[in-house]
Amino acid sequence: MPPKLPMLIAIVAVALVGLVVAMFAWDAGREDIIANDVRIGPVEVGGMTRAQARAAIIDGVVKRLDRPVVIQAAGRPFPLTAREARVTADVTAMVDAAQRRSQAGGVLARTWRAITGRGIGARITPAVTYSRSAVQRTVDRVRVAVSRPAKDAKVNFTPANLTIRPSERGRTIDTRRLRADVHRALVSATGKRVVTAPIKFIEPKISGRQLAKEYPVVVTVDRGGFRLSLFKNLQRVRVYPIAVGQAGLETPAGLYKIQNKAVDPAWHVPNSDWAGALAGTVIPGGAPNNPIRARWLGIYDGVGVHGTDARGSIGSNASHGCIRMLIEDVVKLYDEVPVGTPIFIH
Repeated sequence: MPPKLPMLIAIVAVALVGLVVAMFAWDAGREDIIANDVRIGPVEVGGMTRAQARAAIIDGVVKRLDRPVVIQAAGRPFPLTAREARVTADVTAMVDAAQRRSQAGGVLARTWRAITGRGIGARITPAVTYSRSAVQRTVDRVRVAVSRPAKDAKVNFTPANLTIRPSERGRTIDTRRLRADVHRALVSATGKRVVTAPIKFIEPKISGRQLAKEYPVVVTVDRGGFRLSLFKNLQRVRVYPIAVGQAGLETPAGLYKIQNKAVDPAWHVPNSDWAGALAGTVIPGGAPNNPIRARWLGIYDGVGVHGTDARGSIGSNASHGCIRMLIEDVVKLYDEVPVGTPIFIH
C-alpha cells in the first residue's frame, strides 16, 4: 500500500463525517421550515416558517370560515353564522400537520428536496370543527318554515255554487342532504357559502280528476232561485225550475244523499195538521188525490223530489217541504240520479 493512501482515506473519512454532521446540523436548523408544495385548504404554506404559515392560514382559511353560510329555500334566505354554528379552526393542528408531512423521508430525502427545490405535493384538509346540534336546529327551522302538506282536491258546496278546491302538491326538505351540504360549506374555505336546500315534493292523494270520479253525479238545490242543478263529473249539465216549501214548512237546507227512488209512488201522508183528514193515510200511486206524480227521489224525513201537475206552482214557495218539478223534468232526472247521489240544498 502506498504510504500516502491511509492518510488519504482518513482525510476522506473525516470529510464525510463532517459532511454528515453538517447535513444533520443544517437539517435541524430547517426544522421550523415547511417543505415546498404543501397546501392547507386553499393556502400554499410551502417554504414558510411556522409563524408565517400561521399568519397565512388565519388570512386564507380562518377569515373565510368566519363568513355565514346562507341556506336558500323556496326563495327565502336562512343564514347560519360562524358564531351560531360554533365554527372553530385549529391553526396549530394545521401547522403541525404540515410540519409532520415536511419531515417525511428522513434527513437524506429532506436534504435532497432542499437542494433540488422539489416539493412533496401535500394537501392537508383544514382542521375545522362545528356544532352539529346548531346545524340541526337550523335545518329544522328551514324545514318547518318551508314545508307544507299536500292538499287533496275537494268539493265545496256553497250557497252560490258547487266549487272545486284544486289539489296542491306539498313540499318538505331532504334534511339528510341539507345537513351534508351545510357541513361541506362550513368546513370549506374554498367552496361557496350559499347552500340551496333540496326540496322534496309530496303528491296529493286525490287529484281533480280522481275527485270527479268520486262524484260522478251531484244535485244542488237553490231554494231562493227556485232551481235544481244536475252535475256530472263536477260539471253542470242541466238546470231545472222547481218549487220549494212554503213558509213554516220550508225545505230543509243541508247536504244529504238520495235515500230511495220510486216510480208512481204511494203517498204516505204525514201526521201533520195541514194534512187534515188524510193525515196518517196512504194514498196509492197515480190516485187523483196523490200530489206525488210520476217519480219520487227520497231525501230526508219524508222530504223528497217529485213531479207535480200543479205547474203554476213552479218557481214559488208552494210545497209542504218537498221539491216539486215538472213531470217531464223529474222523469229525465230520475234516470240520471242513482241512490246515494249527494244533494246539497241551500
